[in-house]
Amino acid sequence: MRKVKVDIPFLISVIVLVVFGYIIFTSASFGLLSKQPIKYADVALRQTIFGLILGLLACFVAYKIDYKIYRKYSLFIFFISIIVTLLVFAPIIGMEHGGAHRWINLGSFSFQPSELLKIGFIIFLSAWLARVKDKSQTFKYGFLPFFLMIILVGAILLKQPDTDTFVILTITGFSIFLVGGGKWKYIFIMTILGIMVLVSLAIMKPYIMSRISTFINPSANSLGSGYQIQQSLIAIGSGGAFGRGFGQSIQKFNVLPEPIGDSIFAVASEEFGFVGGVIIISIFVFFALRGFKIASRVPDVFGRLVVTGIVIMITSQAFVNIGAMAGILPLSGITLPFISHGGTALFMTLFEVGIVLNISKSMKRV
Repeated sequence: MRKVKVDIPFLISVIVLVVFGYIIFTSASFGLLSKQPIKYADVALRQTIFGLILGLLACFVAYKIDYKIYRKYSLFIFFISIIVTLLVFAPIIGMEHGGAHRWINLGSFSFQPSELLKIGFIIFLSAWLARVKDKSQTFKYGFLPFFLMIILVGAILLKQPDTDTFVILTITGFSIFLVGGGKWKYIFIMTILGIMVLVSLAIMKPYIMSRISTFINPSANSLGSGYQIQQSLIAIGSGGAFGRGFGQSIQKFNVLPEPIGDSIFAVASEEFGFVGGVIIISIFVFFALRGFKIASRVPDVFGRLVVTGIVIMITSQAFVNIGAMAGILPLSGITLPFISHGGTALFMTLFEVGIVLNISKSMKRV
C-alpha cells in the first residue's frame, strides 16, 4: 500500500467543470447585454474575480490545509456558520430580495451565507459521527443529535425562506448519516416527517404549492408559474442533437428567465444540443463516482464522511437543477454548481473541492 499525492482523475473532472462552466456562463451572460449592459459588466466582473479567481485561490489553500484540523474545530466552524447565516435578518446588512432574506450586503459586496452553512453542517455532522462511532446506530447518540441538527438548520433556512437549500442539506445529511453507520429505520422515520412538513409548507406557503401544481401540469399557466419551465423545454428542444452553436442561443435574450442562474442548463442545451447536455451530465456523474472512490479509500471515518457529504451536496444540487429544467422534477431556484452565476457559490464550491483534494492525499492505493 502507498499514499498518493492527489487524485488526478477527480482533479481533471473539476478542471473540466470549471473551464466548461465559465465558457457556458460567458455565453449565457450575453443575454444581459440586450437589456442591462451595465449589469452585464458587473455580473461578469464579480463572477470572474470573486467566483473564479478567488475561488481557485481558495481551492489551492484548502488543498494545502490538513483536513484533520476541521475536525478539531468542527463545533466552532458550525457555530460561526450559523451566526453568519442569521445575520441575513440583521438590520442594515441583511438584504431582502423578492420577500426572501438570503444575502448579507457589505457595501459593494454581497454574499449568501447559506453556502457557508452547508460546509459547516457537513463538517460538524461528520465529526460527530466519527466521534460516536458505533453509537450512531442508537437513538440517543445517533438519531437524536442528527434530528436536532436538521431541525436547527431547517428553522434558519425556512425562515429566510430558502427551501431549496434545506432540501439539498437534508439529502446530504441523510447520506452522511447512513455512511456513518446510522440505521435505515431512522431515515424512514425522518422521511415520513419530512413529507408531513412538506405538505404543511405547501398549505402555508403558496409558492411551494404553485411549484407542485406547475410540475404536475406545466401547461396550465404557461404565462405565469409555468412560464419558466415552458421556455426551458423550448430551449432544450430547439437545440436538437448538436445545438445552435456557442453564443447562438435565442431564448437567453429577453425570453428565458434567469439565463445565468437556474436556467443556465437550458441555455447550454440550446447551444450545444442533446450531446452537450449529456456531456455535462456525464462529467457530474464521473465527478460523483470518483468522489465516492476517494471516500472508500480514505482510512479515517471523518475524512470519508466529509468527502461523501461534499460530493453528494454538489452532485445532488446539479441533478436537481438539471431535472427541474428538463421537467422531471419540480421547478426550484437551485443553481447549477460550477456553471451558474453566483460568486459566493462558486467560491465555496471550489473551496469544498480543495478539501476533497486534500483528503484524497490520505487515501491508500494498492
